[in-house]
Parts: sequence; structure tokens; C-alpha cells
Amino acid sequence: VQLQASGGGLVQAGGSLRLSCAASGRTFSSAVMGWFRQAPGKEREFVAAVNWNGGRTYYLDSVKRRFTISRENAKNRVYLQMNSLKPEDTAAYFCAADPSPAGYMDALSYTYWGQGTKVTVSS
Repeated sequence: VQLQASGGGLVQAGGSLRLSCAASGRTFSSAVMGWFRQAPGKEREFVAAVNWNGGRTYYLDSVKRRFTISRENAKNRVYLQMNSLKPEDTAAYFCAADPSPAGYMDALSYTYWGQGTKVTVSS
């Protein structure tokens, strides 16, 4: 099972990026999918999660109304559209899958992880 995150890069403050996470090895169409981020010297933090059919989404307060998580089960992919980016959004972003029930905000509850994709927002 593999989760492959992509789409990171360098962007100016106020810009946008779209992260993508492709899953392989099994289908995650019935699992919660999430995005986390980790800045240098900081702990990994929850950013967003989406339920199995995209009907429910959850966000870190500081990214609400700027970030949008979505999924495409037919392609076994999850996305994170990031708008109005700020320097404090700079971090490595990780996708994750299949947390324990009610544990979608807790990194320790996730079973599968992708490698990080780096996002750098310049001021």
C-alpha cells in the first residue's frame, strides 16, 4: 500500500497550490482521508480530513475558508486546494488514510501515510 503526495512547491503569499495524493495497493473508497503538515522544529498537525464520500469535511481553524479537501474515489485520490497561502503555511504536507473511528484529527490514529510534499510560502 502506498500513498504518493505531490503538488508542493514555492509560492508567494496570497498564491495557491493544489496538492494531490494518489493511493495504490488497495482502495480507500470507504476510509477517511486526511492531510497533515509539519513545519521544521514543530509537531505534525492536522490540516483537513474528508469522509468516505466527500460529504463531510473537517479543517484546522486557521485554514478554514482558504483550504478545500476533496476526493475522487474512482481514481483513489484525495486533493487539498490551498488558496490565499500565508508564510505560516510553510511545511511538509502529508496525506494519510484510514484513521480509527473519531480519530481523524489525531496523527497517531492513521494507518497509512504518504511521504511529504514541501510547501514554501514566501512573504
